[in-house]
This record gives sequence, C-alpha cells and structure tokens, in this order.
Amino acid sequence: MAGADRQQESWKERFFHEMAEYGINVIYLALVFAAFTQYRRLVLAAHDIIYTNYWVAVIQALILGKVIMIGAVFHAGRGLERRPLIYPTLYKALVFTLLVVSLNVIEHAIEGLWTGKGLAGGFEEFVAREPHELLSGSLVLLVALIPFFAVKELGRGFGRARIRALLFRERTGQFLEGEK
Repeated sequence: MAGADRQQESWKERFFHEMAEYGINVIYLALVFAAFTQYRRLVLAAHDIIYTNYWVAVIQALILGKVIMIGAVFHAGRGLERRPLIYPTLYKALVFTLLVVSLNVIEHAIEGLWTGKGLAGGFEEFVAREPHELLSGSLVLLVALIPFFAVKELGRGFGRARIRALLFRERTGQFLEGEK
C-alpha cells in the first residue's frame, strides 16, 4: 500500500510541476504575443486600419507552450547539451520560431476552411501577405525566445531551484558575493 501511495504522490507532484511549468510558458508567451499584437494594432491604427485579432495571441501562447513542453519530453536540442549554453538557447529559439511560422500557415489554412476559401485559399492569403510582415514578426519572436530559453538552459545548468531563487528571492550575502 505504501508503494502505491508513493507512486500516486509522485504522479500528482509531477502533474502539478508540469502544469506550473506550462503556466509559466504560456504567461511568458502570451505577454510576448500580446505585446506584438498591440504593436501591430497601433501601427495599423496609424494608417486607419482596424485590427481585432486579440485572442490569437492567447491561443498561440497556449499551443506553443504545449509544443515547448512536448519538445522537452523529446529532448529537443539534446545533442547540444554539452556545448556552451548559448548553442542550445539559440537552437531552440530558432526551431520554435520556425514552428510558430508553421503554426501561422496552419492557422491561415484553417481560417480559409472556416471562411469557405478552402485550404488553398487560406494558404494563398498567407503567401500574399507582405514578406516584411512575416520576417519582422519572426525576428521579434526569435529575439523574445532567446531570454526564454536562456533562463531554461541556465536552470538546466545550475538547477531550477537556484535560478528561481536568483530571480524571485531577495538577494542576500550568498548571492552578492560575486558582485564585489
């Protein structure tokens, strides 16, 4: 019975840990996507164009947050684990930026189905967009994902508890020693 309780407890702990990590991923990504959405809205408003796709940022954050967790399960970038932390950080930022571009293509294809244009119509609409918009959005996302994955890689290198303490606890003597 004690073994079953221990197994149940570890399953519950793992579930809550995974949900907390997913929540942190989604919050960070939602903030990034929402900031970019607001930027897009303001730029378009300067040209008297109304932009109303606000919830897309949250949906993208929910999807990409889960995809990042799946990438962790499949050890994305595992071959770079012994290299300096900048390599897996940049690799993951680039891979997940490309993934977001792919998700945007899928989003437009589904939107084409929803509006009656079909998959090809949705894809055509995506391709017809200014390449500058796609490149600028991808660049902003790439730059936003670098600190995201840098913190995750630092946690892998130094331990999550230590990184969490550095980020969220008041710094005392033990943290200030290196600043002298």
